[in-house]
Amino acid sequence: MSASSGSTAAPATYLPVAIADGIRASAAATPGKVALADGQRELTYRDLVARIDRVANGAIVGLGLGRGERAALLAPNCLEYLELVCGLASAGLATATINARSSLREIAMIVGDAGARVLFVHPTLEEAARDAQLVSVERVIVIGEEYEQWLGRSRAQPCGLALEEWDPFCIPYTSGTTGEPKGVVLSHRSRVLTFFAMAVAFGCYSAQDRALAIAPLYHGAGFAFAAAPVFFGGYCEILPRFDPELALRRLADAQMTNTFMVPSHFQAIFSLEEAVRTRLRPGHLRSLISNAAPLAQVTKERIVEYFGDGLLHECYGSTETGITSSIGPADQLRKEQCVGLPFPCTAVRVLDEQGAEVGPGEIGEVFSRSPYMFNGYWGKPELTAASMRDGWFSPGDLGRRDDEGFLYIVDRKDDKIISGGVNIYPREIEEAIVRHPAVREVAVFGVPDPYWGEAVHATVVLVPGADAGAEEIVEACADLGRYKLPKHVAFTESLPRNSSGKLLRRELRAPFWVGRQGGV
Repeated sequence: MSASSGSTAAPATYLPVAIADGIRASAAATPGKVALADGQRELTYRDLVARIDRVANGAIVGLGLGRGERAALLAPNCLEYLELVCGLASAGLATATINARSSLREIAMIVGDAGARVLFVHPTLEEAARDAQLVSVERVIVIGEEYEQWLGRSRAQPCGLALEEWDPFCIPYTSGTTGEPKGVVLSHRSRVLTFFAMAVAFGCYSAQDRALAIAPLYHGAGFAFAAAPVFFGGYCEILPRFDPELALRRLADAQMTNTFMVPSHFQAIFSLEEAVRTRLRPGHLRSLISNAAPLAQVTKERIVEYFGDGLLHECYGSTETGITSSIGPADQLRKEQCVGLPFPCTAVRVLDEQGAEVGPGEIGEVFSRSPYMFNGYWGKPELTAASMRDGWFSPGDLGRRDDEGFLYIVDRKDDKIISGGVNIYPREIEEAIVRHPAVREVAVFGVPDPYWGEAVHATVVLVPGADAGAEEIVEACADLGRYKLPKHVAFTESLPRNSSGKLLRRELRAPFWVGRQGGV
Protein backbone atom coordinates (compact mmCIF):
# COMPACT_ATOMS: atom_id res chain seq x y z
CA MET A 1 0.00 0.00 0.00
CA SER A 2 1.44 3.38 -0.94
CA ALA A 3 2.28 5.97 1.67
CA SER A 4 -0.02 8.46 -0.03
CA SER A 5 -3.15 6.29 0.26
CA GLY A 6 -3.94 7.62 3.75
CA SER A 7 -3.97 4.27 5.56
CA THR A 8 -1.52 1.53 6.42
CA ALA A 9 -2.04 -2.20 6.44
CA ALA A 10 -1.54 -3.96 9.75
CA PRO A 11 1.91 -5.53 10.00
CA ALA A 12 2.20 -9.31 9.91
CA THR A 13 3.11 -9.29 13.61
CA TYR A 14 -0.05 -7.42 14.67
CA LEU A 15 -2.23 -9.06 17.31
CA PRO A 16 -5.33 -7.34 18.72
CA VAL A 17 -5.41 -7.01 22.49
CA ALA A 18 -8.06 -9.07 24.28
CA ILE A 19 -8.69 -9.92 27.92
CA ALA A 20 -8.80 -13.68 27.45
CA ASP A 21 -5.46 -13.64 25.61
CA GLY A 22 -3.75 -12.05 28.60
CA ILE A 23 -5.23 -14.68 30.91
CA ARG A 24 -4.14 -17.37 28.43
CA ALA A 25 -0.56 -16.06 28.53
CA SER A 26 -0.59 -16.22 32.34
CA ALA A 27 -1.94 -19.77 32.15
CA ALA A 28 0.89 -20.79 29.83
CA ALA A 29 3.41 -19.52 32.37
CA THR A 30 1.85 -21.04 35.51
CA PRO A 31 -0.96 -23.45 34.54
CA GLY A 32 -1.27 -25.07 37.96
CA LYS A 33 -1.35 -21.83 39.94
CA VAL A 34 -4.65 -20.84 41.57
CA ALA A 35 -6.04 -17.85 39.70
CA LEU A 36 -9.40 -17.32 41.39
CA ALA A 37 -11.04 -18.34 44.65
CA ASP A 38 -14.53 -17.96 46.07
CA GLY A 39 -14.81 -19.36 49.59
CA GLN A 40 -13.69 -22.99 49.37
CA ARG A 41 -13.86 -23.09 45.58
CA GLU A 42 -10.74 -22.47 43.49
CA LEU A 43 -9.80 -22.34 39.81
CA THR A 44 -6.28 -22.84 38.50
CA TYR A 45 -5.18 -20.90 35.45
CA ARG A 46 -5.38 -24.11 33.39
CA ASP A 47 -9.00 -24.69 34.44
CA LEU A 48 -9.97 -21.05 34.07
CA VAL A 49 -8.78 -20.89 30.46
CA ALA A 50 -10.50 -24.19 29.68
CA ARG A 51 -13.79 -22.89 31.08
CA ILE A 52 -13.45 -19.59 29.17
CA ASP A 53 -13.02 -21.61 25.97
CA ARG A 54 -16.00 -23.83 26.82
CA VAL A 55 -18.17 -20.73 27.36
CA ALA A 56 -17.10 -19.31 23.99
CA ASN A 57 -17.75 -22.55 22.09
CA GLY A 58 -20.98 -23.15 23.97
CA ALA A 59 -22.26 -19.73 22.91
CA ILE A 60 -21.36 -20.25 19.25
CA VAL A 61 -22.21 -23.92 18.77
CA GLY A 62 -24.61 -24.72 21.58
CA LEU A 63 -26.63 -21.49 21.55
CA GLY A 64 -26.16 -20.43 17.95
CA LEU A 65 -25.11 -16.93 18.88
CA GLY A 66 -23.10 -14.85 16.42
CA ARG A 67 -20.52 -12.14 16.63
CA GLY A 68 -22.03 -8.79 17.59
CA GLU A 69 -24.95 -10.24 19.56
CA ARG A 70 -25.52 -9.73 23.28
CA ALA A 71 -25.91 -11.89 26.35
CA ALA A 72 -26.90 -10.87 29.88
CA LEU A 73 -25.55 -11.89 33.28
CA LEU A 74 -27.52 -11.49 36.51
CA ALA A 75 -25.50 -12.68 39.49
CA PRO A 76 -23.86 -11.56 42.71
CA ASN A 77 -20.09 -11.88 42.96
CA CYS A 78 -19.17 -15.48 42.19
CA LEU A 79 -16.38 -17.60 40.74
CA GLU A 80 -18.17 -17.97 37.38
CA TYR A 81 -18.41 -14.24 36.71
CA LEU A 82 -15.05 -13.68 35.01
CA GLU A 83 -15.16 -16.86 32.94
CA LEU A 84 -18.61 -15.97 31.62
CA VAL A 85 -17.85 -12.38 30.63
CA CYS A 86 -14.44 -13.30 29.15
CA GLY A 87 -15.72 -16.42 27.41
CA LEU A 88 -18.71 -14.70 25.85
CA ALA A 89 -16.45 -11.84 24.72
CA SER A 90 -14.12 -14.39 23.10
CA ALA A 91 -17.14 -15.51 21.06
CA GLY A 92 -17.71 -11.93 19.91
CA LEU A 93 -20.60 -11.35 22.33
CA ALA A 94 -20.94 -8.37 24.65
CA THR A 95 -22.42 -9.19 28.05
CA ALA A 96 -24.84 -6.81 29.73
CA THR A 97 -23.87 -7.10 33.39
CA ILE A 98 -26.83 -6.44 35.70
CA ASN A 99 -26.84 -5.31 39.31
CA ALA A 100 -27.93 -8.27 41.44
CA ARG A 101 -30.12 -5.91 43.48
CA SER A 102 -32.08 -4.66 40.48
CA SER A 103 -35.86 -4.57 40.55
CA LEU A 104 -37.91 -6.67 38.11
CA ARG A 105 -38.54 -3.52 36.08
CA GLU A 106 -34.83 -2.73 35.90
CA ILE A 107 -33.92 -6.30 34.92
CA ALA A 108 -36.50 -6.29 32.14
CA MET A 109 -35.42 -2.83 30.97
CA ILE A 110 -31.71 -3.70 30.78
CA VAL A 111 -32.16 -7.10 29.14
CA GLY A 112 -34.63 -5.63 26.66
CA ASP A 113 -32.45 -2.60 25.94
CA ALA A 114 -29.47 -4.85 25.24
CA GLY A 115 -31.55 -7.25 23.19
CA ALA A 116 -29.93 -10.19 24.97
CA ARG A 117 -30.87 -13.61 23.55
CA VAL A 118 -29.50 -15.57 26.50
CA LEU A 119 -29.45 -14.84 30.23
CA PHE A 120 -27.04 -16.48 32.66
CA VAL A 121 -28.47 -16.21 36.16
CA HIS A 122 -27.37 -17.15 39.66
CA PRO A 123 -29.77 -19.60 41.36
CA THR A 124 -30.60 -17.06 44.07
CA LEU A 125 -31.96 -14.74 41.35
CA GLU A 126 -33.62 -17.28 39.05
CA GLU A 127 -37.13 -16.57 40.32
CA ALA A 128 -36.69 -12.83 39.81
CA ALA A 129 -35.32 -13.39 36.31
CA ARG A 130 -38.26 -15.55 35.27
CA ASP A 131 -40.75 -13.11 36.81
CA ALA A 132 -39.25 -10.20 34.87
CA GLN A 133 -40.84 -11.27 31.55
CA LEU A 134 -37.73 -11.00 29.40
CA VAL A 135 -39.09 -10.72 25.88
CA SER A 136 -35.79 -10.97 23.95
CA VAL A 137 -34.40 -13.92 25.94
CA GLU A 138 -34.60 -17.32 24.22
CA ARG A 139 -32.67 -19.31 26.83
CA VAL A 140 -32.08 -18.92 30.57
CA ILE A 141 -29.10 -20.85 31.96
CA VAL A 142 -28.89 -21.15 35.73
CA ILE A 143 -25.39 -21.13 37.22
CA GLY A 144 -24.83 -24.42 39.01
CA GLU A 145 -25.76 -27.89 37.75
CA GLU A 146 -27.45 -26.67 34.57
CA TYR A 147 -24.53 -24.39 33.72
CA GLU A 148 -21.97 -27.14 34.37
CA GLN A 149 -23.86 -29.53 32.09
CA TRP A 150 -23.95 -26.85 29.38
CA LEU A 151 -20.19 -26.27 29.77
CA GLY A 152 -19.50 -29.99 29.64
CA ARG A 153 -20.97 -30.23 26.14
CA SER A 154 -18.47 -27.71 24.72
CA ARG A 155 -14.85 -28.01 23.64
CA ALA A 156 -12.07 -26.70 25.90
CA GLN A 157 -10.21 -25.21 22.93
CA PRO A 158 -9.99 -21.68 21.55
CA CYS A 159 -13.03 -20.93 19.40
CA GLY A 160 -10.81 -19.46 16.66
CA LEU A 161 -12.80 -16.25 16.20
CA ALA A 162 -10.59 -13.34 15.08
CA LEU A 163 -11.54 -10.30 17.13
CA GLU A 164 -10.69 -6.66 16.66
CA GLU A 165 -9.48 -4.90 19.81
CA TRP A 166 -12.24 -2.30 19.52
CA ASP A 167 -14.93 -5.00 19.49
CA PRO A 168 -17.28 -4.75 22.50
CA PHE A 169 -16.08 -6.67 25.55
CA CYS A 170 -19.01 -5.99 27.87
CA ILE A 171 -21.88 -3.57 28.47
CA PRO A 172 -22.13 -2.54 32.11
CA TYR A 173 -25.12 -0.32 32.79
CA THR A 174 -24.69 2.99 34.56
CA SER A 175 -26.01 3.25 38.08
CA GLY A 176 -28.93 5.45 37.14
CA THR A 177 -28.21 8.01 39.88
CA THR A 178 -29.44 10.76 37.55
CA GLY A 179 -32.00 8.83 35.50
CA GLU A 180 -32.56 5.55 33.67
CA PRO A 181 -29.46 3.31 33.41
CA LYS A 182 -27.59 3.41 30.10
CA GLY A 183 -25.53 0.64 28.55
CA VAL A 184 -21.86 1.61 28.32
CA VAL A 185 -20.10 -0.29 25.54
CA LEU A 186 -16.54 -1.09 26.64
CA SER A 187 -14.04 -2.58 24.20
CA HIS A 188 -11.29 -5.15 24.72
CA ARG A 189 -8.82 -2.34 24.03
CA SER A 190 -10.23 -0.05 26.71
CA ARG A 191 -10.04 -2.76 29.37
CA VAL A 192 -6.59 -4.10 28.50
CA LEU A 193 -5.01 -0.65 28.36
CA THR A 194 -6.72 0.25 31.63
CA PHE A 195 -5.14 -2.80 33.25
CA PHE A 196 -1.66 -1.78 32.09
CA ALA A 197 -2.19 1.78 33.34
CA MET A 198 -3.40 0.43 36.70
CA ALA A 199 -0.25 -1.69 36.97
CA VAL A 200 1.87 1.41 36.37
CA ALA A 201 -0.08 3.75 38.66
CA PHE A 202 -0.74 1.40 41.58
CA GLY A 203 2.22 -0.98 41.40
CA CYS A 204 0.32 -4.02 42.70
CA TYR A 205 -0.55 -6.24 39.75
CA SER A 206 2.45 -8.50 39.29
CA ALA A 207 2.23 -12.29 39.20
CA GLN A 208 3.28 -12.26 42.87
CA ASP A 209 0.40 -10.04 44.00
CA ARG A 210 -2.76 -11.17 45.76
CA ALA A 211 -6.03 -9.24 45.47
CA LEU A 212 -9.31 -9.30 47.36
CA ALA A 213 -12.32 -8.45 45.15
CA ILE A 214 -14.91 -6.75 47.34
CA ALA A 215 -16.84 -4.43 45.01
CA PRO A 216 -19.70 -5.76 42.85
CA LEU A 217 -18.44 -7.35 39.63
CA TYR A 218 -21.37 -6.11 37.56
CA HIS A 219 -19.87 -2.62 37.81
CA GLY A 220 -17.10 -1.52 35.44
CA ALA A 221 -14.65 -0.69 38.22
CA GLY A 222 -15.49 -3.75 40.32
CA PHE A 223 -14.84 -6.03 37.36
CA ALA A 224 -11.62 -4.25 36.35
CA PHE A 225 -10.05 -4.48 39.80
CA ALA A 226 -10.88 -8.20 39.97
CA ALA A 227 -9.80 -9.07 36.42
CA ALA A 228 -6.51 -7.13 36.35
CA PRO A 229 -4.74 -9.38 38.91
CA VAL A 230 -5.65 -12.47 36.86
CA PHE A 231 -4.71 -10.81 33.58
CA PHE A 232 -1.15 -10.35 34.93
CA GLY A 233 -0.85 -13.81 36.47
CA GLY A 234 -1.62 -12.99 40.09
CA TYR A 235 -4.28 -14.28 42.47
CA CYS A 236 -7.73 -12.91 43.21
CA GLU A 237 -10.20 -13.99 45.88
CA ILE A 238 -13.80 -12.95 45.29
CA LEU A 239 -16.04 -12.07 48.23
CA PRO A 240 -19.65 -12.99 47.40
CA ARG A 241 -20.86 -10.11 49.55
CA PHE A 242 -19.27 -7.36 51.57
CA ASP A 243 -18.95 -7.88 55.31
CA PRO A 244 -16.50 -5.46 56.97
CA GLU A 245 -15.15 -7.94 59.53
CA LEU A 246 -14.80 -10.73 56.97
CA ALA A 247 -13.07 -8.36 54.54
CA LEU A 248 -10.47 -7.36 57.13
CA ARG A 249 -9.96 -10.99 58.15
CA ARG A 250 -9.34 -12.10 54.55
CA LEU A 251 -6.99 -9.18 53.91
CA ALA A 252 -4.96 -10.23 56.94
CA ASP A 253 -5.17 -14.03 56.88
CA ALA A 254 -4.71 -14.44 53.11
CA GLN A 255 -1.85 -11.90 53.07
CA MET A 256 -3.49 -9.79 50.39
CA THR A 257 -1.33 -7.13 48.76
CA ASN A 258 -4.14 -5.02 47.26
CA THR A 259 -7.86 -4.39 47.27
CA PHE A 260 -10.34 -1.90 45.88
CA MET A 261 -13.05 -0.41 48.08
CA VAL A 262 -15.67 2.30 47.75
CA PRO A 263 -16.20 4.92 50.49
CA SER A 264 -19.16 3.09 52.06
CA HIS A 265 -16.91 0.06 52.61
CA PHE A 266 -14.51 2.19 54.63
CA GLN A 267 -17.41 3.66 56.60
CA ALA A 268 -18.54 0.15 57.55
CA ILE A 269 -15.00 -0.85 58.58
CA PHE A 270 -14.64 2.20 60.80
CA SER A 271 -17.99 1.40 62.39
CA LEU A 272 -16.55 -1.84 63.77
CA GLU A 273 -15.42 -1.89 67.37
CA GLU A 274 -11.88 -0.62 67.78
CA ALA A 275 -10.75 -3.90 69.35
CA VAL A 276 -11.94 -5.79 66.26
CA ARG A 277 -10.16 -3.40 63.89
CA THR A 278 -6.96 -3.64 65.92
CA ARG A 279 -7.03 -7.43 65.95
CA LEU A 280 -7.68 -7.69 62.21
CA ARG A 281 -5.39 -4.93 60.96
CA PRO A 282 -3.93 -6.13 57.60
CA GLY A 283 -0.15 -6.30 57.43
CA HIS A 284 0.73 -7.13 53.81
CA LEU A 285 -1.07 -4.47 51.76
CA ARG A 286 0.96 -2.61 49.16
CA SER A 287 -1.92 -0.68 47.59
CA LEU A 288 -5.37 0.32 48.76
CA ILE A 289 -7.52 1.85 46.02
CA SER A 290 -10.79 3.79 46.31
CA ASN A 291 -13.13 4.91 43.55
CA ALA A 292 -16.81 5.26 42.54
CA ALA A 293 -17.66 8.08 44.99
CA PRO A 294 -15.67 10.88 46.65
CA LEU A 295 -13.74 10.11 49.83
CA ALA A 296 -14.24 12.75 52.49
CA GLN A 297 -10.92 14.20 53.61
CA VAL A 298 -11.54 13.10 57.19
CA THR A 299 -12.07 9.54 55.91
CA LYS A 300 -8.78 9.68 54.03
CA GLU A 301 -7.07 10.66 57.25
CA ARG A 302 -8.63 7.71 59.10
CA ILE A 303 -7.63 5.31 56.31
CA VAL A 304 -4.01 6.44 56.45
CA GLU A 305 -4.00 6.25 60.24
CA TYR A 306 -5.43 2.72 60.33
CA PHE A 307 -4.03 0.97 57.25
CA GLY A 308 -0.74 2.84 57.20
CA ASP A 309 1.03 5.48 55.16
CA GLY A 310 2.09 4.88 51.58
CA LEU A 311 -0.92 2.77 50.55
CA LEU A 312 -3.96 4.85 49.63
CA HIS A 313 -4.79 5.76 46.04
CA GLU A 314 -8.03 7.59 45.26
CA CYS A 315 -9.27 7.54 41.68
CA TYR A 316 -11.75 9.70 39.86
CA GLY A 317 -13.47 8.53 36.71
CA SER A 318 -16.60 7.05 35.24
CA THR A 319 -17.78 3.87 33.57
CA GLU A 320 -17.50 5.70 30.24
CA THR A 321 -13.88 6.85 30.63
CA GLY A 322 -12.42 4.39 33.11
CA ILE A 323 -10.00 6.09 35.49
CA THR A 324 -9.54 9.77 34.64
CA SER A 325 -7.22 10.85 37.45
CA SER A 326 -5.69 9.48 40.62
CA ILE A 327 -3.93 10.79 43.66
CA GLY A 328 -1.26 8.67 45.30
CA PRO A 329 -0.05 8.24 48.87
CA ALA A 330 2.49 11.09 48.72
CA ASP A 331 -0.22 13.70 48.10
CA GLN A 332 -3.26 12.32 49.96
CA LEU A 333 -2.89 14.55 53.00
CA ARG A 334 -0.98 17.35 51.25
CA LYS A 335 -3.75 18.04 48.72
CA GLU A 336 -7.07 18.13 50.55
CA GLN A 337 -10.24 16.97 48.74
CA CYS A 338 -8.14 16.36 45.63
CA VAL A 339 -8.41 13.58 43.02
CA GLY A 340 -4.90 14.02 41.70
CA LEU A 341 -3.29 14.22 38.30
CA PRO A 342 -4.48 12.72 35.01
CA PHE A 343 -4.12 8.94 34.72
CA PRO A 344 -1.45 7.66 32.30
CA CYS A 345 -2.31 8.46 28.65
CA THR A 346 -5.21 10.65 29.79
CA ALA A 347 -5.76 14.33 29.00
CA VAL A 348 -8.06 16.47 31.17
CA ARG A 349 -9.61 19.86 30.46
CA VAL A 350 -11.76 22.10 32.66
CA LEU A 351 -14.02 24.23 30.46
CA ASP A 352 -16.49 27.07 30.90
CA GLU A 353 -19.92 27.07 29.27
CA GLN A 354 -18.46 28.50 26.04
CA GLY A 355 -15.90 25.69 25.82
CA ALA A 356 -12.87 27.77 26.85
CA GLU A 357 -10.31 26.42 29.31
CA VAL A 358 -10.61 28.05 32.73
CA GLY A 359 -7.63 29.18 34.76
CA PRO A 360 -6.24 27.69 37.98
CA GLY A 361 -8.76 27.89 40.82
CA GLU A 362 -11.70 28.59 38.50
CA ILE A 363 -14.62 26.15 38.36
CA GLY A 364 -15.66 24.55 35.10
CA GLU A 365 -16.93 21.29 33.64
CA VAL A 366 -14.44 18.42 33.59
CA PHE A 367 -13.75 16.76 30.20
CA SER A 368 -11.25 14.04 29.39
CA ARG A 369 -10.08 11.76 26.60
CA SER A 370 -7.92 8.65 26.63
CA PRO A 371 -7.51 5.22 24.97
CA TYR A 372 -9.73 3.80 27.73
CA MET A 373 -12.91 5.56 26.61
CA PHE A 374 -16.12 3.72 25.84
CA ASN A 375 -17.36 3.03 22.31
CA GLY A 376 -20.59 4.85 23.17
CA TYR A 377 -23.94 4.24 24.85
CA TRP A 378 -25.62 1.10 23.55
CA GLY A 379 -28.32 2.04 21.04
CA LYS A 380 -28.27 5.71 22.06
CA PRO A 381 -26.09 7.66 19.60
CA GLU A 382 -27.80 10.92 20.46
CA LEU A 383 -26.87 10.55 24.16
CA THR A 384 -23.33 9.63 23.20
CA ALA A 385 -23.07 12.79 21.09
CA ALA A 386 -24.59 14.93 23.84
CA SER A 387 -21.95 13.76 26.34
CA MET A 388 -19.05 14.65 24.04
CA ARG A 389 -17.45 17.91 22.97
CA ASP A 390 -15.01 17.63 20.06
CA GLY A 391 -13.98 14.12 21.10
CA TRP A 392 -13.79 14.91 24.83
CA PHE A 393 -16.21 13.26 27.29
CA SER A 394 -17.87 14.81 30.33
CA PRO A 395 -19.68 12.82 33.03
CA GLY A 396 -21.32 16.06 34.17
CA ASP A 397 -18.88 16.92 36.97
CA LEU A 398 -17.64 20.35 37.93
CA GLY A 399 -14.05 20.80 39.02
CA ARG A 400 -11.04 23.04 39.26
CA ARG A 401 -7.28 22.68 38.97
CA ASP A 402 -4.61 24.21 41.17
CA ASP A 403 -1.37 25.81 40.01
CA GLU A 404 0.35 22.40 40.05
CA GLY A 405 -2.27 20.88 37.75
CA PHE A 406 -3.98 18.76 40.43
CA LEU A 407 -7.69 18.22 39.88
CA TYR A 408 -10.43 18.83 42.46
CA ILE A 409 -14.02 17.70 41.89
CA VAL A 410 -16.34 20.37 43.24
CA ASP A 411 -19.64 18.56 42.59
CA ARG A 412 -21.90 17.14 39.93
CA LYS A 413 -23.30 19.81 37.64
CA ASP A 414 -26.85 18.63 38.39
CA ASP A 415 -26.26 18.83 42.16
CA LYS A 416 -25.30 22.50 42.17
CA ILE A 417 -27.56 24.64 44.38
CA ILE A 418 -28.49 28.12 43.15
CA SER A 419 -29.61 30.19 46.13
CA GLY A 420 -30.31 33.88 45.62
CA GLY A 421 -28.51 33.65 42.27
CA VAL A 422 -25.33 32.33 43.89
CA ASN A 423 -23.83 28.93 43.05
CA ILE A 424 -23.33 26.65 46.07
CA TYR A 425 -21.61 23.26 45.84
CA PRO A 426 -22.86 20.57 48.26
CA ARG A 427 -19.57 18.69 48.59
CA GLU A 428 -17.85 21.64 50.30
CA ILE A 429 -20.60 21.76 52.92
CA GLU A 430 -20.60 17.98 53.35
CA GLU A 431 -16.84 17.99 53.97
CA ALA A 432 -17.32 20.52 56.79
CA ILE A 433 -20.24 18.69 58.43
CA VAL A 434 -18.66 15.23 58.32
CA ARG A 435 -15.75 16.49 60.42
CA HIS A 436 -18.14 16.82 63.37
CA PRO A 437 -17.29 13.86 65.64
CA ALA A 438 -20.95 12.86 65.96
CA VAL A 439 -21.54 12.69 62.19
CA ARG A 440 -21.06 9.46 60.25
CA GLU A 441 -22.20 10.75 56.84
CA VAL A 442 -24.22 13.55 55.33
CA ALA A 443 -25.98 14.55 52.13
CA VAL A 444 -26.51 18.20 51.19
CA PHE A 445 -28.93 19.32 48.46
CA GLY A 446 -31.19 22.16 47.49
CA VAL A 447 -34.86 22.39 48.45
CA PRO A 448 -37.47 24.95 47.30
CA ASP A 449 -37.44 28.31 49.06
CA PRO A 450 -39.99 31.08 48.35
CA TYR A 451 -37.42 33.85 48.78
CA TRP A 452 -34.07 32.41 47.70
CA GLY A 453 -35.33 30.00 45.08
CA GLU A 454 -33.36 27.18 46.68
CA ALA A 455 -32.19 26.69 50.25
CA VAL A 456 -29.42 24.44 51.55
CA HIS A 457 -30.71 21.28 53.22
CA ALA A 458 -28.57 18.73 55.10
CA THR A 459 -29.66 15.19 55.87
CA VAL A 460 -27.36 13.73 58.52
CA VAL A 461 -26.56 10.22 59.74
CA LEU A 462 -25.07 10.22 63.24
CA VAL A 463 -22.48 7.83 64.62
CA PRO A 464 -24.32 5.12 66.60
CA GLY A 465 -24.72 6.30 70.19
CA ALA A 466 -23.69 9.88 69.39
CA ASP A 467 -25.87 12.93 69.81
CA ALA A 468 -25.96 16.26 67.98
CA GLY A 469 -28.63 18.82 67.21
CA ALA A 470 -29.33 20.92 64.14
CA GLU A 471 -27.58 23.95 65.64
CA GLU A 472 -24.33 22.00 66.03
CA ILE A 473 -24.52 20.84 62.43
CA VAL A 474 -24.97 24.38 61.18
CA GLU A 475 -22.14 25.58 63.44
CA ALA A 476 -19.80 23.04 61.79
CA CYS A 477 -20.17 25.09 58.59
CA ALA A 478 -19.45 28.46 60.22
CA ASP A 479 -16.20 29.03 58.31
CA LEU A 480 -17.84 28.61 54.90
CA GLY A 481 -19.85 31.83 54.79
CA ARG A 482 -23.41 32.58 55.88
CA TYR A 483 -24.99 31.96 52.47
CA LYS A 484 -23.71 28.35 52.53
CA LEU A 485 -25.14 27.50 55.94
CA PRO A 486 -27.87 24.83 55.93
CA LYS A 487 -31.28 26.37 56.48
CA HIS A 488 -32.77 22.94 57.18
CA VAL A 489 -31.24 19.94 58.95
CA ALA A 490 -32.81 16.48 59.15
CA PHE A 491 -31.55 13.29 60.76
CA THR A 492 -31.90 9.76 59.39
CA GLU A 493 -30.52 6.30 60.06
CA SER A 494 -29.01 5.80 56.60
CA LEU A 495 -28.57 7.46 53.22
CA PRO A 496 -29.72 5.85 49.97
CA ARG A 497 -26.78 4.51 47.98
CA ASN A 498 -26.42 2.14 45.08
CA SER A 499 -24.27 -0.98 45.35
CA SER A 500 -21.25 0.98 44.09
CA GLY A 501 -21.51 3.31 47.07
CA LYS A 502 -22.72 6.32 45.09
CA LEU A 503 -25.11 8.57 46.95
CA LEU A 504 -28.59 8.64 45.42
CA ARG A 505 -29.08 12.31 46.09
CA ARG A 506 -31.96 12.38 43.62
CA GLU A 507 -34.02 10.15 45.95
CA LEU A 508 -33.50 12.58 48.82
CA ARG A 509 -34.38 15.64 46.73
CA ALA A 510 -37.46 14.20 45.04
CA PRO A 511 -40.05 14.56 47.85
CA PHE A 512 -39.24 18.27 48.23
CA TRP A 513 -39.66 19.02 44.53
CA VAL A 514 -42.84 17.09 43.68
CA GLY A 515 -44.97 19.28 41.42
CA ARG A 516 -42.36 22.03 41.29
CA GLN A 517 -39.87 23.21 38.70
CA GLY A 518 -36.63 21.34 39.33
CA GLY A 519 -38.47 18.19 40.40
CA VAL A 520 -37.55 14.72 39.21
